[in-house]
Amino acid sequence: MENKYDIAVIGSGPGGYVAAIRAAQLGKRVALIEKYKTLGGTCTNVGCIPTKALLDSSEHYHLAQTDFAVHGIETDNLRLDFNQFIQRKDDVVTQNGAGLNFLMKKNKITVHSGTASFIDAHHLLIKGTENTDVIVEAAHIIIATGSKPATLPGVTIDKKRIITSTEALSLTEQPKSMLIIGGGVIGVEFASIFARLKTKVTIIEYADSLLPTMDRELGKALQKSFGKLDIKLELNKRVQSVQNSGNEVKVVFENEGSEQQELNADYCLVAIGRKAYTDQLNPGAAGVEVLQNGKIKVDGKLQTSVPNIYAIGDVINGPMLAHKAEEDGKYVAELICGEQSHLDYKLVPGVVYTWPEVASIGQTEEELKADNTAYTIGKFPFLASGRARASRDLDGFAKVLIDPKYGEVLGVHVIGARAADIISQATIAMKNEITVKELNDMIYPHPTFSEVLKEAYLIGSGKPSINI
Repeated sequence: MENKYDIAVIGSGPGGYVAAIRAAQLGKRVALIEKYKTLGGTCTNVGCIPTKALLDSSEHYHLAQTDFAVHGIETDNLRLDFNQFIQRKDDVVTQNGAGLNFLMKKNKITVHSGTASFIDAHHLLIKGTENTDVIVEAAHIIIATGSKPATLPGVTIDKKRIITSTEALSLTEQPKSMLIIGGGVIGVEFASIFARLKTKVTIIEYADSLLPTMDRELGKALQKSFGKLDIKLELNKRVQSVQNSGNEVKVVFENEGSEQQELNADYCLVAIGRKAYTDQLNPGAAGVEVLQNGKIKVDGKLQTSVPNIYAIGDVINGPMLAHKAEEDGKYVAELICGEQSHLDYKLVPGVVYTWPEVASIGQTEEELKADNTAYTIGKFPFLASGRARASRDLDGFAKVLIDPKYGEVLGVHVIGARAADIISQATIAMKNEITVKELNDMIYPHPTFSEVLKEAYLIGSGKPSINI
């Protein structure tokens, strides 16, 4: 049959396209099904990639305003072309999409455009974008449909003034003010983007700190850094309603004492997280079990309640991160093809691309305390780093949590310049159970940002800091 495959992958995000490519590399005939016109899913089109493009552009503008003069660089009559600001982001997305199209052709993966739904455990109906329906048969099916922005009860996303991260990436005007509901990863990244452009930004967060799921010291340090951008914080606040009055929005919220407050702004960005996307998938037709939270139920091998159907990425429980989805995709593709593979969700690093960047892996101090696990702390500030002083990136610290008996690294938490890159060294150490003594014996190039981690390891093992 023309549309008969070894593996059909539903969704072309980081999990889906990695699964498709790896399966094709292992000799399988693969179909990749995508409902949108472009490949790459949320990450490539309205998530990781465009957000990082805007973060970089906004940081350049901010530095030109605040930092260039110190270096002897004059920037008289500095201005922002907001249309070009958005266009560069679009160009980056287009280039990434072209790269994915090339990889599909290179690996001989058949791409079907349309919305897939289950007919049974081996057949999918694809409703095409041009009113054409196709039935695909596959020995194995991988669900990689990802997620979409979560919403608050009673709050209607009108995509005009009350928006999600998707709409925030393509605004046609620079907002003078913005209210952001949610102080997690998405909320603080968009706060950074717009505050650097001199938009008046206020974050409304239900918890008592930013980044509430990460080590608490990271959120406190980021809060201090946000003060330099004039980002206002309303912590311990519960949103009651959001209304679009035409030219602005009004957000009503209350504190712990049930005292109501309200704020007005040009836009309200709802950034409270994401939820699994299974709309129109019809998993019940194949016998696939769905959990109460809307995610697909899988076992330790990411196998659903139907043996030949797997699910990966944001559509299952676990960290909703692009790099986690990629590993899921690789793992499942290799498993189906009879290869040995391994997953460890305890070693999935988390990164926030504010500046300073925030990165974390392993257990937090709060988790260790709750488990009554013994630990020692090593903490070293960027302020004491020669490399950080040279670049004027003085905010932040590296914090390591060490098992005092064996020297095992239990967790690493970094806020500071290039934290997103520094955390990979900690990932290698924890993956291979390298002790803090062995890490101390490593030779680090000087001066580098990564030295803050070495100094933290030294302090965590009871030795004094020896470098600047």
